[in-house]
Amino acid sequence: MSFLGHQTRLTIIFAAAIVAIAVLFQFSPISQNLSYHDFADKRTFIGISSFWNVFSNLLFLLFGVFGLIKLIGLKNSRNHKGFLAHWFVFFFGVALVSAGSAYYHWIPNNSSLVWDRLPMTLAFMSFFSFIVAERIHKTAGLILLPILLALGMASVWYWNFTETAGDGDLRPYVLVQFLPLLEIPLICFLFPVNNRETKFLIYAFGWYVLAKILEYFDRGIFVLTANQIGGHALKHLAAGMAVYALYKYAFIAKKH
Repeated sequence: MSFLGHQTRLTIIFAAAIVAIAVLFQFSPISQNLSYHDFADKRTFIGISSFWNVFSNLLFLLFGVFGLIKLIGLKNSRNHKGFLAHWFVFFFGVALVSAGSAYYHWIPNNSSLVWDRLPMTLAFMSFFSFIVAERIHKTAGLILLPILLALGMASVWYWNFTETAGDGDLRPYVLVQFLPLLEIPLICFLFPVNNRETKFLIYAFGWYVLAKILEYFDRGIFVLTANQIGGHALKHLAAGMAVYALYKYAFIAKKH
């Protein structure tokens, strides 16, 4: 995209964000549908209800911890200088997702869902700010990191507050989860880097899309597998593989 000036490319990115926000807030407040908590596979094993939906979060813990351990050894690495804060928050958030999601699936309700969604905002927002730092401007990405983290967590607390008040509004949280899915590919397209291993970002995106599809067809997959496993447990595994792809991008594939 070298034929487009830097300012033009930034304008495209900002315009896409503004349009997405404007479109979303044309809708009325979106409350949490309580049927969301009604997962297909509720089987109890070794005293743990919804065991497979709980246990399938293990990949988040493994890759989160592996990432944090790897970062400790890279703290003086020139290749990762300026990006360590983003990756630390990302892998810390991923590790926390395992606990938050396990807790939620053990006791699925709006209150426990808060602790599932909060660490996810850490992962979403830290990776989003990393892409800005890597592709557009390192300092800008670092400045955005705490701002985006605060906005991400605030979206969950706002949703919870509005639900408690009787008029739930998921729109800010929807923005936190899905705006990066629009902006990150756009930024990568408009601000390419000389890195043949960008394929790992594509793998991560593909696994995440698959995770959302498996989540949507939770009950149908449970029926198709003769009640052996639900789509939601498989969703956790697919999302875990998305994290693994980002692990590869961070530590193996990336050449700064």
